[in-house]
Amino acid sequence: MKKLMAANWKMHKTATEAEETAREVVRLLDGKLAGDRSVLIFPPFTAIQAVAAVLSGRPGYYWGGQNFHPKDEGAFTGEVSPEMLLDLGCSYALAGHSERRWVFGESDELVGEKVAFGLQKGLRMVLCIGEKLEERKADKVEEVISRQLEAGLAGVNEDVAPESLAVAYEPVWAIGTGEVAGPEEISEAHTQTRVKLRELLGNTADQIPILYGGSVKPANAEQIMELDNVDGVLVGGASLAADSFSGIVPA
Repeated sequence: MKKLMAANWKMHKTATEAEETAREVVRLLDGKLAGDRSVLIFPPFTAIQAVAAVLSGRPGYYWGGQNFHPKDEGAFTGEVSPEMLLDLGCSYALAGHSERRWVFGESDELVGEKVAFGLQKGLRMVLCIGEKLEERKADKVEEVISRQLEAGLAGVNEDVAPESLAVAYEPVWAIGTGEVAGPEEISEAHTQTRVKLRELLGNTADQIPILYGGSVKPANAEQIMELDNVDGVLVGGASLAADSFSGIVPA
């Protein structure tokens, strides 16, 4: 499977800034993007069109939405639908990012509803999972991973196209803190994720990429990418600067 190198810009960048960053990423990666790697950018909603204008038609580059509401349309002020994302050329969408879970209070069940609805509408979904610090200290990592995967994939069948789904393991305590899970911690969590995916989705599970997210930087990206069951990264802060993100992608 291809390695998926994803950038989540969160609530950063105007449309102009996003376009400039996307252009610089493309320039810096010119001739360096290996055939087994794909670049995926999640801009804020207001900058999707600007990023799309830069990436459109470039092999190996994709863009997506950071969130959506699992309905076709309706009185949902402040929300967007999968159809709106698809209309902007989005191929992917995130569901279950830790900030959606812990800052905005989204339940495991709502995350699962989003995953199933997004897939139904034609989006490729990236399901984010991961434990909080107190859960790791209580030795509940496997329990959290299992619970979030079961709920997140409750509406997904074993015959799901593996290229339409990815899982991103992001320990909450390592996001934006500068703290990074160690190689053993990452390997153990990704192995647990793979085992649970096999339980839920059968043989399809081995073709579903598992990404690592949590203070990924150019300095540690290569080591992380060499670990078993690490099929890409989901990068936050280090993706906001083109030189930093472009240093991670070929790692």
